[in-house]
Amino acid sequence: MKTKLQNFIKKENLFTSEVKILVAVSGGADSIVLLDLLVESGYNCAVAHFNFQLRGQASEADKNFVKDLTKKYNLQFHLKEYSAEKYANDNKISIEMAARELRYNWFEEIRAKYNYHFIITAHHQDDSVETFLMNIARGTGIKGLTGIPLKNNFIVRPLMFTNKIQILEYCKKNNLQFRTDKTNFESVYARNKIRNKIIPIFKEINSGFQQNIYENTNRFKEISEIYFNDIQRNRYECIIQENENTFINIEKLKKLSPIKTYLFEFLRPYNFSSKVIDDIILSLNNISGKQFFSETHNLLKDRANLIITKRVAKINSKYLIRENQDSIFIRKDEIDELKLEIKILDNTDKFQINKDAKYAYFDISRIKFPLTLRKWEHGDYFFPFGMKKAKKLSDFFIDKKFSLNDKENTWLLLSQDKIIWIVGHRTDDRFRITKKTKKILISKLTINN
Repeated sequence: MKTKLQNFIKKENLFTSEVKILVAVSGGADSIVLLDLLVESGYNCAVAHFNFQLRGQASEADKNFVKDLTKKYNLQFHLKEYSAEKYANDNKISIEMAARELRYNWFEEIRAKYNYHFIITAHHQDDSVETFLMNIARGTGIKGLTGIPLKNNFIVRPLMFTNKIQILEYCKKNNLQFRTDKTNFESVYARNKIRNKIIPIFKEINSGFQQNIYENTNRFKEISEIYFNDIQRNRYECIIQENENTFINIEKLKKLSPIKTYLFEFLRPYNFSSKVIDDIILSLNNISGKQFFSETHNLLKDRANLIITKRVAKINSKYLIRENQDSIFIRKDEIDELKLEIKILDNTDKFQINKDAKYAYFDISRIKFPLTLRKWEHGDYFFPFGMKKAKKLSDFFIDKKFSLNDKENTWLLLSQDKIIWIVGHRTDDRFRITKKTKKILISKLTINN
């Protein structure tokens, strides 16, 4: 088995004998065999053990067993003790998920602190088959059909060449002692139900069931490479990224088939559910303006694009700008989103207008302080510069082909509830400067993306 391990590590290019590796050891048969094989093969190992405090004295016994084992092998021992149950309750997640998060977060912390090259875990073929079945039960894309990866960033799983039966045979042959977690035989957790109930039924139908599934997961890995290469190629064709916003070209998207599969993969990073994706597809031939939401992002069906933006808390406050005030900052996530500078010009003789849209000019005699800065509201109207007729902001937005996201991020500057400037876009004719203007109010807009 040692030769098989060495050949497997070399064949899959997992790591070399020169690296420092951190081996996750629970005390069970899998991790005990893994550690023994790695030490006997001459790899530079250290041991990490996480005590989740789930089984009282049994957990303490596991910890002491692994600690004594590291003394036998003369290896550095890293220990972490924390209640997985408390973590699960605090974060409102399952104990299985809590244990996973605690374990891998700590492993990475230790790896970085002590400069280990890789974290080695004892997952084997049976674990990959169980993961495959769990993913199918929960619902999955093609990635979930590939089982557990051999290598994932700093996580490496060199026992994927073997299975539980062979691991137990190695323990018996080499007289290796190990700890048995009795909860593994209790069908409380989802993985245990699959291991103890589902797989035995399939093995009654076909004794080679597990091996067949494992071989299938390897084929699915190859298929997934082809699949994701095609997804990526079409992603480049359909998607444009501008700062934090993502634009998916609707016409190009509609040419892809099957459209749901492509859109599902395009939207995977943004956490939209399968049901919401169905609704998005139904909206593609409808009028623009419909919005869809995930826990982290908004998606707007605009005229030509699906526009994805990160969800942020709406800023609904009104900000007052007093006469002696020269600027105002609007902040988002501790970063200046918008800065509006105010300056009063007394001498208009040599005044020249800067036509940049970030500047606006007003006759100060027509303005009453304090000014108000706020987001637009339904029912707002103004008199566009050069026009003597009122116009609803909603109509102005349509004329300018504003997306809903553009509208929601539009600010207004007002004097006594009258709009004097759609900030960065258009001023109001009622407050324009003329030849009779003696004092000018100059406003300058700065936006940080």
